[in-house]
Amino acid sequence: MDIPGSKTSARAGFLDDQFLIAMPGMKDERFARSVIYICAHSEEGAMGLIINQVQEMLFPDLLVQLGVLDEKQAIRLPPQARDLVIRHGGPVDRSRGFVLHSDDYMVESSMPVSDEICLTATVDILRAISAGSGPRHALMALGYSGWGAGQLEHEIAENGWLTCPASMDLLFDPDLDRKYDRILASLGINPAHLSIDAGHA
Repeated sequence: MDIPGSKTSARAGFLDDQFLIAMPGMKDERFARSVIYICAHSEEGAMGLIINQVQEMLFPDLLVQLGVLDEKQAIRLPPQARDLVIRHGGPVDRSRGFVLHSDDYMVESSMPVSDEICLTATVDILRAISAGSGPRHALMALGYSGWGAGQLEHEIAENGWLTCPASMDLLFDPDLDRKYDRILASLGINPAHLSIDAGHA
């Protein structure tokens, strides 16, 4: 599967399975107060998904648009599928969908990100979710965030991002409005005390 920034070897990148938390000095307004989950990081670059920005499109509407279901079938979706919130994963390739999910669901195109989390970018997983046979935890995003070689490292050094290990609870927590503050709180950081000159966790 052609996942941007995916690893060609089995060696994980040092930011895989990490949260990037936008600092107050973030120069790109598209990423203000954003939390990004890093799916792949290597010497060639990095790829991740913003997990706390919402798309206006509803999941049932997306399934109809993709031809996975017709409108009558979409009305009868199981609650977990019907209520799945579509995130704005980033400014790159915004028509393309990605599903981050627990490892209890795997297809040939699924890419392991960590011991517990996989990334799948094919329509198979949408069919499984709509049928109620998908993963226990799932997060869908349209578009992704990408960096070229050395770009993310430079942005971190310039204090654009704080990094910390991701947790399943905070990754799949449906409370998007408070996710930024809750992840900072999990590090013992009060957002009001953040400085654009602060160090890194």
